[in-house]
Amino acid sequence: KQLFDDYEELADDNAPDGERQALAVRVCAMLTVHATIEEEILYPAARDALDDESLIDEATVEHASAKALIAEIESMKPSERLYDAKVKVLGEYVRHHIDEEEEELLPQLADTDVDLDELGVQLLERKQELMLEMGLDELA
Repeated sequence: KQLFDDYEELADDNAPDGERQALAVRVCAMLTVHATIEEEILYPAARDALDDESLIDEATVEHASAKALIAEIESMKPSERLYDAKVKVLGEYVRHHIDEEEEELLPQLADTDVDLDELGVQLLERKQELMLEMGLDELA
């Protein structure tokens, strides 16, 4: 969320293209890592544990929409007309996605037999692997 706030501030201040693009690239990379670990670890655990898969289905669709927008952003230059708008909309998608997971999916998962601590360890380990592969640091 903070990275999107930072980006909106840069866009509002008409920051140089290179500065906005560097942050947008970082945001897209971090979201790619986030989506990957959820799809590989969290969602399969949730599908196994929950009776109602609709939340996971919705989250999967949200990921697909975010990935499409990420691909568009990554293929654009920050000087193009819709660049800032696409980053902003991506932020709105992500905020909505986070809210749904925090308010619905995770509380439902907490009411199951799933060991959330162990799941968290798995997510963190995979996140660190992916970040290392992508050359990212832990600043975000």
